[in-house]
Amino acid sequence: MTVRVRIAPSPTGNLHIGTARTAVFNWLFARHHHGKFILRIEDTDEERSRPEFTDNILEGLRWLGLTWDEGPFFQSQRLDIYKSAVQKLIDQGLAYRCYTTSAELDALRELQTAKKEAPRYDNRHRHLTPEQEAAFQAEGRSFVIRFKIDDNREIVWHDLVRGTVTWKGSDLGGDMVIARATDDGIGQPLYNFAVVVDDMDMEITHVIRGEDHIANTAKQILLYEAFGAKVPEFSHTPLILNKEGRKLSKRDGVTSISDFQEMGFTAEGLVNYMTLLGWSPPDSTQEIFTLAEAAKEFSFDRVNKAGAKFDWDKLDWINSQYIHTMPVDKLTEMLIPYWEKAGYQFDAGRDRAWLEKITALIATSLKRLQDAVEMTKVFFSEVVEYNDEAKAQLQQEASITALKAVLATLEGGQELTETTAQDIIKQVMKEQNLKKGVVMKSLRAALTGEGHGPDLIQSWLLLHQLGLDKSRFTSALAK
Repeated sequence: MTVRVRIAPSPTGNLHIGTARTAVFNWLFARHHHGKFILRIEDTDEERSRPEFTDNILEGLRWLGLTWDEGPFFQSQRLDIYKSAVQKLIDQGLAYRCYTTSAELDALRELQTAKKEAPRYDNRHRHLTPEQEAAFQAEGRSFVIRFKIDDNREIVWHDLVRGTVTWKGSDLGGDMVIARATDDGIGQPLYNFAVVVDDMDMEITHVIRGEDHIANTAKQILLYEAFGAKVPEFSHTPLILNKEGRKLSKRDGVTSISDFQEMGFTAEGLVNYMTLLGWSPPDSTQEIFTLAEAAKEFSFDRVNKAGAKFDWDKLDWINSQYIHTMPVDKLTEMLIPYWEKAGYQFDAGRDRAWLEKITALIATSLKRLQDAVEMTKVFFSEVVEYNDEAKAQLQQEASITALKAVLATLEGGQELTETTAQDIIKQVMKEQNLKKGVVMKSLRAALTGEGHGPDLIQSWLLLHQLGLDKSRFTSALAK
């Protein structure tokens, strides 16, 4: 048997991290078994589906490296297939037209609430006569198609994550709506129905999705059986939780993959972290690995049942590991868009060597690519802004003495190199009887406006190349 899995996002919003993590698990499982990873776009919600969301989903999956083998298939292009499948169930007596109005359904729910009963449809139109149907049609009532569910039925399956799962038919809310009507008859299919038809047609062998779909699985198994189809294996993965233990949502801030990308996370770092959201490798000490490396080890016996809490610190650390080992030329290429968006002025071609020097200077300090904007602003502006720590340092008499001495040395026209910079610092320390810490802190405060930052000597050399070091010393002394 060839393993065939799918990811089936709905284009009613951008690619969410929960959907992306599900895609990761599907991709890993398919690659581990040398199977097929299929992409399907569930776009039958005409009011909320948008082409820009479809583009965002496709771009996000590509950016993460989750290449698909077949698709994308679009449900909106398969409506005739769904209509034919609905009609088949009606012809077999397994589904029927229900004419219950919204007002009648509301009244039913109010009655059930008053009796403290769980909401469910009472199947009142399951056995309509042709005369009753004709009467409802004459009233101008619209209809939905409902699939018959036996309340006495017990639905059992072996879940690859959760073991044996059991549901009672009586807990599924009555006969299930599988399609709505349109003017020309059977119309829009609903999720639980369309997904089963698609999975049968695409010969999906394993359905891997979040635990919030467990109730849907019970309903869908009944539909597979009604069509006489082989039921796929199911794996219900843990949800991604916020720090309070609730399902991660838009209220928690960034949740879409494009947002993570904009914040400066690398594709490799983000997908590495998502792999660990609910799965642990055989070597529990290993935390950094590529998708291909994870695929070799992936199995559902190492997927947790409990929800996976999202940890920003862990994500930052993993992301930094990829940044710190990235070649300078590649990292520079990735930082340029962030500098450009910040409005920094440079010529990416002509100034490439200088940009790479800046990149090399800050690379080991970066957690996110976006961090480079703040870290390097001193190299893109003639005016330096002093934070409180730098201001306090520059107000000390020893700092004024140190800066005057350094500036006097530079006025002599000596070429500034790493060696001569070190010599100037030693000379000032000796001649002015100052400690090295005082001189270094004074230099950093004057050159960068900060109390901490990347290597001071290399920062000084870069600013010297721009002709900004002398003016910075002069400005600092004027404070």
